Amino acid sequence: MKKPPRKTLTAPIRRVRFVWVAFFFCVWTVAIGSRLMWLQVVRHSEFLERAQRQQQRTFEVAPRRGVLYDRNLRELAMTVLVDSIYAVPSELGDNKASDAQILAKIVHVDPKDRFTSEPQIEARLDAQRNFAWVARKVDADTASRVRELNLKGIYFQKEFKRFYPNGEEAAQMLGYVGTDDDGLGGMELKFDSVLHGQPGHVLTAIDAKRHVMGSEERDPQPGENLVLTIDSNIQYMAERALDAQMAKVKALHGTIVVQDPNTGQILALAVSPRFNPNDRHHMDAELLTNRAVSDVYEPGSTFKLVTYSAAVDAAGVEPTDIVDCQGGSINLYGRIIHDDKSDMGMGKVTVERALEKSSDVAAVKLALKLGPQKFYDYMRAYGFGQRTGIELPSETRGLLRPPRRWSATSIGSLAIGQEVGVTPVQLVTMVSTIANGGMYLPPHVLMQETDEQKGDPKLKPVAFHPETSLPMQLPEGAHRVISERSSAKMRMMMQGIVQEGTGTPAQLNGYSSAGKTGTAQKFDRETHSYSHTKLVASFAGFAPVNHPAISVAVVIDTPTVGSLYGTTVSAPVFREVAQEVLEYLGVPHDQPLKTQQQMMLAEKTTDADDVPDEQVGDLTAMFDAVNSLPPDDPLRQPANAAAMAENAQMDAAKELAKENAPAPQHGWWTLPDKVLTAFHANGDTTSVMPDAGEGAPKVQPPEVRPAVQQNKDAVLVDAGKRVAVPDFTGQALRDVVENSERAGLHVQTVGSGVAHDQAPVAGTMVPLGTAVVVRFTR
Repeated sequence: MKKPPRKTLTAPIRRVRFVWVAFFFCVWTVAIGSRLMWLQVVRHSEFLERAQRQQQRTFEVAPRRGVLYDRNLRELAMTVLVDSIYAVPSELGDNKASDAQILAKIVHVDPKDRFTSEPQIEARLDAQRNFAWVARKVDADTASRVRELNLKGIYFQKEFKRFYPNGEEAAQMLGYVGTDDDGLGGMELKFDSVLHGQPGHVLTAIDAKRHVMGSEERDPQPGENLVLTIDSNIQYMAERALDAQMAKVKALHGTIVVQDPNTGQILALAVSPRFNPNDRHHMDAELLTNRAVSDVYEPGSTFKLVTYSAAVDAAGVEPTDIVDCQGGSINLYGRIIHDDKSDMGMGKVTVERALEKSSDVAAVKLALKLGPQKFYDYMRAYGFGQRTGIELPSETRGLLRPPRRWSATSIGSLAIGQEVGVTPVQLVTMVSTIANGGMYLPPHVLMQETDEQKGDPKLKPVAFHPETSLPMQLPEGAHRVISERSSAKMRMMMQGIVQEGTGTPAQLNGYSSAGKTGTAQKFDRETHSYSHTKLVASFAGFAPVNHPAISVAVVIDTPTVGSLYGTTVSAPVFREVAQEVLEYLGVPHDQPLKTQQQMMLAEKTTDADDVPDEQVGDLTAMFDAVNSLPPDDPLRQPANAAAMAENAQMDAAKELAKENAPAPQHGWWTLPDKVLTAFHANGDTTSVMPDAGEGAPKVQPPEVRPAVQQNKDAVLVDAGKRVAVPDFTGQALRDVVENSERAGLHVQTVGSGVAHDQAPVAGTMVPLGTAVVVRFTR
């Protein structure tokens, strides 16, 4: 019997379940797709950056700082490679304290250097795991002694260090740098962006186990080199002569500026005392100021050259004209101006003789003959009351008020070099203007910026060879002040000062010379008048007379031993410097050579000392002049002195900030933001090691703000509210600055030491923001 076929069993399809399953898979597909879209498209750059951070390490490679050359391509500032010592604390184990003690005994050679003290080293070793500095930029002997210890976890890294081969030579002009090669003064600060260069980078790829797989480098671009107009030989001559005279007369400060009158190039700029830029930890803040451009003084009789030359050029005065000195006294609107006692009784003499005798009465009469506005125009044409534009930081404009702010007797004070503040660079430029035929040439110390190094055939030395005429193409800012005829007359009269007047100690052997002495009084707190013992002695001149090769200004502040006048203090320094420089340059003699006895006889026949002129000005004039300066002038920002004092300690503050700041974390390593090189060496081993963490913000130098509000170029004071001027007598500079700020006043400092006198006097009611002139003496 045939069986019937089996029926196929089929499960019923539940349409609802199918729909839900299909819907689930669709949602899942959309979610996965959206998530992939979000991760791979929207956040692609973010994850790419994170991957690069995990797989790559970027090291910044510091560039080599540019070289400062003198005109003969002698290195004045250069960069050398030195060793820095660091530790990997995780490799030290339990030996951190003992290693810190051992290392400190070697690297901590300077008590002022807190960074290398034992507690500081141990603190850094405890605070970090993968990197900690032990000492930076050590000398070869220290590095060798640490290498001999062969301590585990101690490594060496090459860093660039600024080195000044000549030590203190031209220190104020060159300036100095900090630990991170940032310019902090002088040319180093002025041209920091040019000298610093562009850093390079090293891109290193690593695997999950932190093994180096390869690297890509971008070389740093070294800074540009600067060739200066300075001749290091002339600089040495000037500094040697200045230091010897400073020691002899025991003065506070001294400055010598040697200039080429036909180009305006500065051949030497010597300031004494100086500092050693190689030893940043022992810098005296008072020595950091470049007094050749940042300090002013009342020039005294040297300023009479402006008065006489203006009268000769604009008023038709001839050297042979007769001027009545009226017995050495003149009444100027109720104020009596006297000549020196030795010249009392001098009556009618030639203009030339009046200049040789440095007659105040004659100078006042010539200024009155000119009139206020014309006299002021000549002072401005000579560059007084304005910046010269020299390539040095913190240059002041000096003090020179416009005629509308003069008192009735100001013209008489200005005629003899009072109620005006000048810098040594302004003074030497004025003398050069007379020497070169009457053309003002702005002074400058920078000859060229170049990428070439010494030894490159494209870079050649530019030895100084004196010219007898002005260049065909005059520099920007050059202008005529007096005519060539007037210049020739002034050169003749200035030669007479050296031959028969107050400047006979400035006579040279085999060369003619010309110049003017000056002695200015300083204010005495005890007598509330200008002192007869605290003086500024100066001499400004040039040689030879007919074809001047050099101009020299010598300013010595507060000599205390022997005769204190410009005739006996500064004129002999001019003679020594000018004689040596002219012989060094090979300038032909224009006069017969004299024997030593003849030179001594000529010096003994000095007509008279250029004693200080009677002070007919007062501190109120300087007080008014300071408050009329724009706020960017260094004289309006005396707090710069405090800021400059902080510069010497700035690097210690930077290191202190690095010690207390946590290092940035990147993956497993503590990585730096900046290194000099990605490699280190310890014995024969080499491997990639991280540099110091510098994630902490840098400690910036104190920002100096003017104590008055500014509106573009105007200085605004609150004339509605008045405050009493505090008594600053006997206070130190920092205390004076702090007390003046509390009172809402500005302060202008003159000199150094402790405050001795001020203007206005204590108790005077003045508007908020007013500047007070305070004189400091030791």
